[in-house]
Amino acid sequence: MTRHHPDSLSLMEYSAGNLSEPHALCIRLHLDECPQCRSRVDTLDSLGAVMMEHQPKVSVSETMFDDILSKIDSTPAEPAPTLPVSRMSPLEKLLGEDINKLPWKRQLGDVSVLDITDRFPGQREQVVLQKLSAGGKAPAHTHRGEETTIVLQGAFADQKGVFNQWDFVVLNEQDEHKPVAVGCEDCITLSVLSAPVKLTGTFTRMLNPFIR
Repeated sequence: MTRHHPDSLSLMEYSAGNLSEPHALCIRLHLDECPQCRSRVDTLDSLGAVMMEHQPKVSVSETMFDDILSKIDSTPAEPAPTLPVSRMSPLEKLLGEDINKLPWKRQLGDVSVLDITDRFPGQREQVVLQKLSAGGKAPAHTHRGEETTIVLQGAFADQKGVFNQWDFVVLNEQDEHKPVAVGCEDCITLSVLSAPVKLTGTFTRMLNPFIR
């Protein structure tokens, strides 16, 4: 069960088609497994369709944006049950194979990475798959920009809590953490970074000049 979700503004941007392809992929993967957020996006899509249909007749007030956000947050979601369907996820279509069989590259300690930025031509952000070995710890770090992450497999924990499969989190330069993979399987995440991370450990911080 997902406990960490995209915020209302991100869902609005997704519904409006304003997100970059990597960010939209992260939200799409979350929506595929989260009936609650899927219901909220359906509401946004319906509102957008009505606004477009009556666009010449509608004058948009200064408070309309805040009113829509408030409506989405206060309206209880009544999601339809998810039926098991055998289908290929957008990520599987993009990668062409199982994430556990990818050519992972060991980065630091228990962390392996695979940069897939080249799968998104023209994007300025870095798009990275990260694998933290079961029970392993990632180096303590903060962020030079914004990092959007979705958990694809397993789970990790930090000072903000436990993030399970399909959980969604956005971190920035105000967040410093040291993720630990919990459970019996490797934790695999998909992250979109506007800038490289910044290592903060006593020894690992010396590697910052080499991080791109």
